[in-house]
Amino acid sequence: MAESALSPQLQRGLSDKLYERRKAAALEIEKLVRDAAATPDKVKPLIDALIHDFVYSVQPNAKNGGLIGLAAATIALGQNITPYLPDVVPPVLYCFGDQDSRVRYYACESMYNICKVAKGEILRFFNDVFDAMCKLAADSELTVKNGAELLDRLLKDIVSEYSTTYISPNMLPLNPAEKPDPDDIPPSLPRNTAFSLSRFIPLLAERIYTQNAFTRQFLVSWIQVLDSIPDLELVSFLPEFLDGLIKFLSDPNEEVRVATGVVLADFLREIRQAAKIRQHRPDAHDMKRPSNAVESRAENGEDAEVAQAQDTTSTIDEQDVSTGKGDWLPGQGVIVKYDDIVSILMPHLSSTDQETQNTALRWINHFISIAKDIMLHFTPQLISAILPSLAHETNTIRIIAIEANSNLQKLVYNTPLSDDTTRSYALPADAGTSAFATKADVSTGRSSAQQDTELTSAKEDPFDYNATVAALTLQFLNEHEETRTASLDWLLMLHKKAPYKILASDDGTFPVLLKTLSDPSEEASSQTLQSERIYRSLAEILEKDEDLEFASIMVQNLNIILVTSPELAELRKRLKNLESKDGQILFTALYKSWCHNAVATFALCLLAQAYEHAASLLQTFAELEITVNFLIQIDKLVQLLESPVFTYLRLQLLEPDKYPYLYKCLYGLLMLLPQSSAFATLRNRLNSVSSLGFFHVMPRTTAQLDPTKRKTGTIKVDDPGVRWDSLLNHFRQVQSKHEKSRKQALQDLTRSTTTRRRSKQSSTPVNSTPSSKPSTGNAMDRQGSGGASSWSNQSSNAMSPNNSMGGLGMGMGIALPGGVGNVMGGMRNNVPSPVNARRVPRRK
Repeated sequence: MAESALSPQLQRGLSDKLYERRKAAALEIEKLVRDAAATPDKVKPLIDALIHDFVYSVQPNAKNGGLIGLAAATIALGQNITPYLPDVVPPVLYCFGDQDSRVRYYACESMYNICKVAKGEILRFFNDVFDAMCKLAADSELTVKNGAELLDRLLKDIVSEYSTTYISPNMLPLNPAEKPDPDDIPPSLPRNTAFSLSRFIPLLAERIYTQNAFTRQFLVSWIQVLDSIPDLELVSFLPEFLDGLIKFLSDPNEEVRVATGVVLADFLREIRQAAKIRQHRPDAHDMKRPSNAVESRAENGEDAEVAQAQDTTSTIDEQDVSTGKGDWLPGQGVIVKYDDIVSILMPHLSSTDQETQNTALRWINHFISIAKDIMLHFTPQLISAILPSLAHETNTIRIIAIEANSNLQKLVYNTPLSDDTTRSYALPADAGTSAFATKADVSTGRSSAQQDTELTSAKEDPFDYNATVAALTLQFLNEHEETRTASLDWLLMLHKKAPYKILASDDGTFPVLLKTLSDPSEEASSQTLQSERIYRSLAEILEKDEDLEFASIMVQNLNIILVTSPELAELRKRLKNLESKDGQILFTALYKSWCHNAVATFALCLLAQAYEHAASLLQTFAELEITVNFLIQIDKLVQLLESPVFTYLRLQLLEPDKYPYLYKCLYGLLMLLPQSSAFATLRNRLNSVSSLGFFHVMPRTTAQLDPTKRKTGTIKVDDPGVRWDSLLNHFRQVQSKHEKSRKQALQDLTRSTTTRRRSKQSSTPVNSTPSSKPSTGNAMDRQGSGGASSWSNQSSNAMSPNNSMGGLGMGMGIALPGGVGNVMGGMRNNVPSPVNARRVPRRK
């Protein structure tokens, strides 16, 4: 066994139980090391003996003596400690985890003396020291915690003073000058210093998820210190530890929560400051600070003049110079990874902890104004997280959620549409063309692949409309009224911004919107307002919809809901009040889209008591093609006239002098109907009041003598609020489009049938019998010749007393009392197209 460099007397003194004897031995060691400081060959054996014979000993007293001895040797070496630090630091840190609390305390004391002597050089071992101190922060012994706090304060002072300036000659540079700066490292980050923030961040990210309150407080204090050093730009690494830091807000310890809130507020302030600088100087991120860069390059052997010339090109104007930092501005060059930060904040928006949720909402609210492009991409996820908070029980959270929702809406609305959005055009899903094809694309016959190529090359829309609408649709199922109302406001705003992208004809939002009309949880006033919003919004969309068949079906369904749903009683009252401006505006808005369905338009006029205009509509029915579907809808309307909703109309039959056009409307319906149960029902109703003798028996009033003062329902004939002639012309134009569409569909069907017939004939053998394959022309002749009998047969079957709702089932696919529940059943598949409606089989 090799002889120890320490004398037996020193060995006994260092291992003694008494502190005074160990201290005396340490002073002797300090004298030996100071005398041998000029000869490293004599110092190294002394340090090795202290480490291997004492620090790594199993005896606690020996460990304590070895730690005191190492501290004494460090003090004796002074500035010459640098080459011995790799030997001295690891054994001291090893003792931080010793089971004996006294050993841990003396380890803190020893490390304190080492750091005090080494100063900036100790930063080479910062990660190891920091990791060991994390464990001591939660130590159960008060003396150990006190010693750790003294060491912690000293280390913070060293980091604050030397982290951005001290370059160790004993370690390789972290960022060699010949390599370019990484994109994720801020330009202000010093190069080649002993302290490396990029090397420290992974350790912080690992320790940030601790559950111990004392360790959390220790981490928060260090984050605050590092953030207070301007040149480090800790905020650039924020996504690495933000998630764990936010979780500190739910810690049971109030001191941890308060300290965390302060640190997060500082980070948010720095981010806003950096965004403000970038907004005024977009090139601020690329600007370098010439002083550090030139010095660093010069230290690595680069020509100082060349380095100075290169850095001069990236500096800012002299007029923006700030004191103390040359060209550098606070916040300049800070890299803020907004997308990563928002992704981290997203789950915390729905946190059960109020402080956590409030902080996340506040950050998101500020990001909406400083990172607009990023927030647009996150809009669907933000809607799902923010809208439920609009009804939060805590007032502060509810207020910030309302503000964030409002700001996000303004951001989306004010963002200009991309080029491809303005040229988009909604077509039916089965139209055989791309959903984004334009009218010109269809007319010129360009293929879907060509259109897709053009759309790909166009500017990409930064806002995902489909995902946003899907997120809003889910919010209609939320239990809170505020959330559902906000979802409706979003849809109205999006439709106003991009009507052809929102609520397209094949979109699944219609059923959800219709379901909200029967929402039992809404109060009457709010419900009426929402119902009117939905109906006016849908009316505006359907008025411009180019899919005429779908528009007609939707109007038919919406009209049924309007007439039968008890939740829309207030909306029906508003329609009846055509003397008011609001009633006139609502009626006009619905009328223009209701023109897609003739019977629904007539029913709307009856509901609004505009009987004179309804009579005018009946005159135009003679110009329309009367189909089976048309008669089925009239059959259903007659049944609705017998429902409680139209009780007022039946009572108005007792006042023929006041409502003369009502009789004309009902008798006109009677003339349109074939002999059926609906015909008998309406005739019996009219016969029940025929004993009044109609007009020649009733006394004539002043209103009858003066046509200008006569009322047709509840609105004057010459009232300028409703332009009846214009509405009637609009009805004729829309119905003309439907007639052309039906004829075109019939021609396409005939052409397709003829093509198939010729194809079959060309494949038939020569010896086959021609008469076995009837011609298309004969089939069409049979259809034409059997028209009258088939009308009668179809009407008698569909409208017989035993099947009074048969027409409704065939035409709509919904039940009358159902209101909203089954309203979408006949949208596209259950309702026969106008072409199929005319192809009634010939009666045998």
